[in-house]
Formats: sequence, C-alpha cells, structure tokens
Amino acid sequence: MSETSPRFVSRLTRDTLALILAGGRGARLHELTQRRTKPAVPFGGKFRIVDFPLSNCVNSGIRRIGVLTQYKAHSLILHIQKGWGFLRGEFGEFVELWPAQQRVTETAWYTGTADAVFQNLDIISNHDPAYILVLAGDHVYKMDYGAMIAHHVESGADMTVGCIEVDAARARDFGVMRVDAAGRVCAFVEKPAQPPTIPGRDDLALASMGIYVFNRDLLFDALVRDADTEGSAHDFGKDLIPLLVAGSRVMAYPFRDPLTGEQSYWRDVGTLDAFWEANLELIGVTPPLNLYDNSWPIWTYQEQLPPAKFVFDEDDRRGMAVDSMVSGGCIVSGAMVRHSLVFSSVRVNSYASVTDSVLLPNVQIGRHCRVRRAIVDRWCTLEEGARIGYDPDADRAAGYRVTASGITLVTPDMLGQQVGRVR
Repeated sequence: MSETSPRFVSRLTRDTLALILAGGRGARLHELTQRRTKPAVPFGGKFRIVDFPLSNCVNSGIRRIGVLTQYKAHSLILHIQKGWGFLRGEFGEFVELWPAQQRVTETAWYTGTADAVFQNLDIISNHDPAYILVLAGDHVYKMDYGAMIAHHVESGADMTVGCIEVDAARARDFGVMRVDAAGRVCAFVEKPAQPPTIPGRDDLALASMGIYVFNRDLLFDALVRDADTEGSAHDFGKDLIPLLVAGSRVMAYPFRDPLTGEQSYWRDVGTLDAFWEANLELIGVTPPLNLYDNSWPIWTYQEQLPPAKFVFDEDDRRGMAVDSMVSGGCIVSGAMVRHSLVFSSVRVNSYASVTDSVLLPNVQIGRHCRVRRAIVDRWCTLEEGARIGYDPDADRAAGYRVTASGITLVTPDMLGQQVGRVR
C-alpha cells in the first residue's frame, strides 16, 4: 500500500488526538473580547472562530478532539455543547472541553500554551494517541490535517510546524523560522524585532501558523522538561519549539494548495481591522475563503430561524441588500444594506443605511440611522438617527473605539446598555 494512499492517511488520523488551544484573551480585539474569549467571537455571518479548526478536524477524519479553555469561556462552552455534540462516543469520537482545573497544583491556572497541554498530560495519556495535533483556536482557514500528518510521518519528523509566507514587516507578530533545503527547521524565534527572511527573498519570512504535529513520547518528554525549567514562559513558540529545534528533527510543512501550489487562505483575525477585513472579504464574487464549498463544510450550531426578509418597496423606503451577505432571522425593513455582512436576527429599520459594516447577531438598527465602516457587537440597539463611522472624532467622543484605519467598534457597554445575555 502506498504511503500516500487514503487508507494510510486514515490510519494516521485515527491515531491522532487534536488539542485546540481556545483559552486566549484576544486583547488586540479590545472590547470585542471583553465578555468572551477570542475563539468564541462570531465570524462569517453564522459561525464562531473556533468552528474552523473544529471543522478542519472533523473533515480531516480526526474525531478525537480536546478543547482547552480558560478566559471567559462560558459562551464558547455553550456553543460547543450545542453545536458539537454529534460525534458518537460508541465509536471513540468526541469533542471534550478541558477547562483549567488546577490539575497539577492547587493554585496553578494555565500559564502558557505549553503549560496548558502539560497540565492535561494524564488525560492525553488515557486517550493513548500516537500523534498529537496542537492547534490555535483563533485562526480562520480550511486545511486537511491528514496531509500534514502524513508528511510528518513520511519525513521522519519528531515535530512538524505548519507555516506560511508573510511579508517581513508583518512577521514581527509571528513565530518565524529558518529552514534548510530539505525543509528541516534550523532556527525558530517568537515575534522577533528583526525577522529572518527567506533566502533570496528579503521581503518574505516563513511564519508559524500555530499548528504543530508531535510524536507523543517526544511531546511528553519536552513538556516535562519545560515544566521543570526555571524562568520558562511555558509557551510553545517562546520555549518549547526552540528547545526541540536544537535537539530533535523538526520539519516545516508549507500550507499550499495541492493542485496549484499557491499558498492557501489563512487569516489571523486578531485585530479589529483584520476582523473587519476578513469578514468583508467573504462577500466578494470570488472570495478567498469559499464558504459554499460542499466538499469541506464548516460546521456550527444551527439556530432555528426563519429566512431573511426584505420589506417595503417605495421610492424612499425600500428594503434592500446589495453586494452583501444576510443571515437567517434578519429583517431589512425599508432600509438599505450595502457591501456588508449581517449576522442572524438583525433588524434594520426604515430609512436607515448600513455600508461597509459587520453587524453581529441580534443587533437592532433604528430608523434613519447611518452606519459606515463599523463593527457593531451583538445585542447592540442603535437609537433612531444615530450616525456611526462618518466622523471619527465624534465617534471617539461618544465612547466608541476607532482604529487607526478608521473602523469604528460599538458594543452594548459603550451604548450604556446592560445586556444580561451570553455573547
């Protein structure tokens, strides 16, 4: 049997345990993560960010998944309980929630990404995987992890790091690696001030995607050593990977389209500008991330909602959405929505206009409102005549957050609205 055959890959994925690190604060999203962890932030009209790595696992044939939570995890936990309970325990399939439980000492919460995995070594050992796939829970992409695990095994690697090429100027925000001609990682540095570039390309660097495949025993040994190392931040990028590069066979896995060889879509939506841009990319005629791909569906909790509705057809009061995505349960009542992404159960009332904006679930836009280049958080109610996104100084004076590029974020707290619902 060929080592690249589907049967070979399916055996590998069946012997793999995926760990999704979903406890991050997402501080660069500011008030958007004030009441929820970053992986629980809504994305793409009906999903949460965590749905992307979870869907990649299921679509790749990896049906044993642990989700490690810590920071403000309630909405994330509810979402996974509602939307990800369809795997069958009788077949050894599961999505388990692993909150910080002080399993090692009675005072220690997760202190870093590596420490989060270390504190669950007993649970991991009970599942007895041959390979451990560690994933960040806060990136948006579609990826067949089976191909990466097969590459890991065929290359004889102890550890494999998924990587993409990024502009050298942006590489300061990533773990950056240097590789030899065979793809072996020779050096790895986390968020360097002067990122090493790709040989012959001073404008590009090779950045980690936060996706790692480990041989089980190697990972266990490395985590125990790191836990005993005084002064360690107990972080994969800062501590564990540089340690393994020095003494183990660490390989890079470029994330490319297998048919074209082009770099595949991957987004870190960790800033308000990146979040806004990635959502609005989806409404293009040929978006870089195709959500209409039946061969690789993105699974999520399916709330039972009626279809979107557009009412009134008068010259000055016409319910319309142009060049936009509008989710179920929405009512656009005598208003104009243009080049925007509208999540579920949003109502846009008469004579209002919404342009170049992202409206999260359950937003209410009052009559005669004007909203432009904005992110409006869940459960916000904009009163009649509100203007957002037209005057940055006025938006800041009103208590909204305005980014350097002019995107305005509005949350219920900024509006003085106390919302008792989970966000």
